Amino acid sequence: MPALDGFMDHLPTWIKPTNRCLLCDERSEHSIIGICMACEIDLPWLGPHCSVCALPLPASGMICGSCQKRPPAFERVIAPWRYSFPVDTLITRFKHQNKLPYGHLLTELLARHIRHSLDDGLSTPDLLLPVPLAAGRLRQRGFNQAELMCQWLSPLLDVPVQKRWLIRQFDTPAQQQLDAKTRRRNLRNAFALNAHAEVKNRHIALIDDVLTTGATAEMLACLLTRAGATHVDVYCLARTPRPGD
Repeated sequence: MPALDGFMDHLPTWIKPTNRCLLCDERSEHSIIGICMACEIDLPWLGPHCSVCALPLPASGMICGSCQKRPPAFERVIAPWRYSFPVDTLITRFKHQNKLPYGHLLTELLARHIRHSLDDGLSTPDLLLPVPLAAGRLRQRGFNQAELMCQWLSPLLDVPVQKRWLIRQFDTPAQQQLDAKTRRRNLRNAFALNAHAEVKNRHIALIDDVLTTGATAEMLACLLTRAGATHVDVYCLARTPRPGD
């Protein structure tokens, strides 16, 4: 695993190591950024996946059938984990129970994963843009988890953030139980670009917590490429497998 040199300097006081793991609460001399070595190894690491959308696959270096049939507007998805226990529980607690240390822990590990990909030749983006949250949902939750992730990622990746360039024009029904076609229909015209946004000739990284069908990422990538963005990547914490996988 890549070294964590420099990561500790950016940690807020509420997540600096206390020699206890946030997941198991056991003392560990190896506890760094809030997780012990045993718990980190046991996380549901993504493994072999589609080289475009990161869908879990039986072997590495493959492109899934969906991406071959209908190439997405984004170039690739970078995600460390499958959306399964305990990452799914940690993300839920972060988003819906205001457990910010869990979100920060996962984002720190995501940053390390991205840095490893950058060292392997992934192109560095010019900007990080959080997936926007509708006003009603933002009032209910109190924060946009993607904005917080951008705030934490930016100093670790040395990439600036523009939090207000993408706009969610209206709320949509909850997407979790919907198929890709219904999600795309729900999201039609849901997003817009701020009139002051300057994305032309820029490489953009969209930031979100989970990628399920990719419908939201696809809509936003289309919006950005139509406005002149040269590349759009997606950085997220977890990728949902196909049902039954």
